[in-house]
Amino acid sequence: MRRTLLTGLLVLSAVTVSAQDGGAPSRVAATSAPTHAHVLTRSELDSLLSHPQNLLVIDVRRPDEVSTIGGLPVYLSIQLSDLEKSVAWIPKGRSIITVSNHAKRAGTAADLLASKGFKVAGAVGVQTYEEEGGKLTKVVPPPPSNAGATPATAAPTTAAPTTAAPNAAAPTTTARAGAR
Repeated sequence: MRRTLLTGLLVLSAVTVSAQDGGAPSRVAATSAPTHAHVLTRSELDSLLSHPQNLLVIDVRRPDEVSTIGGLPVYLSIQLSDLEKSVAWIPKGRSIITVSNHAKRAGTAADLLASKGFKVAGAVGVQTYEEEGGKLTKVVPPPPSNAGATPATAAPTTAAPTTAAPNAAAPTTTARAGAR
């Protein structure tokens, strides 16, 4: 009886977990699956980057990851979640390198592209590349701008000439950069 009760509880907990996530496979299991993509070493990546005319680099990271961590100098930015619906726009005439932080998402992207007929040279993790001595390009986001300020609405930097009436005090005009 004890064994039957224990088995019943295990089955009930499995059904409850499956019902809570809609019966979908676990995200951990989906993301931890090994990929078939070759993970490039620093020397392999440097060699490929020395011939950019034959190459297309696709960075599958979020923009905030690229600006925080850095990346390769030239790349096509397509987040992994948008990659499959973007394959029609990706040229097939070049070897592709996929990029993420540690090559996990890049490997998934490389597998997807290879399954669609693209020639994939491999996947790379930029943080691993940097740890191995590779140089990343740091992207500096532009500073925030004044909301609504455009060159046409910005205050002039010099005062406009004024014409004073005879015997009248000339008006004083002060212009400040950024004033309205």
